[in-house]
Amino acid sequence: MTARRRLLNRRTSSNFSFECNGLRYVASISFYPGTQQLAEIFIGNAKAGSQSDAAAKDSAVVASIALQHGVPMETIRHALLRDSRGRAASPLGEALDRIAKESAS
Repeated sequence: MTARRRLLNRRTSSNFSFECNGLRYVASISFYPGTQQLAEIFIGNAKAGSQSDAAAKDSAVVASIALQHGVPMETIRHALLRDSRGRAASPLGEALDRIAKESAS
């Protein structure tokens, strides 16, 4: 197993809002200093305590752990569910697609 790459205790983060499956979410992301390599992601929605909020938060924590253990964002992104049109079927997938699109710009 690859050792966890730790983040600084204080780090720059950015937030963005998005919609997935008719629900609004907010993602908070951080990159490793001096890079465009995603280091962590947190996701939540306005329905605190709801199943959709809990699932989004849990999936983002697992993704952050994977990122910090060396799993590339693209590997995670391509492993997630998609609909018949190729669109992300989950909040984590939608958020990672947006990050990938922004990084490509």
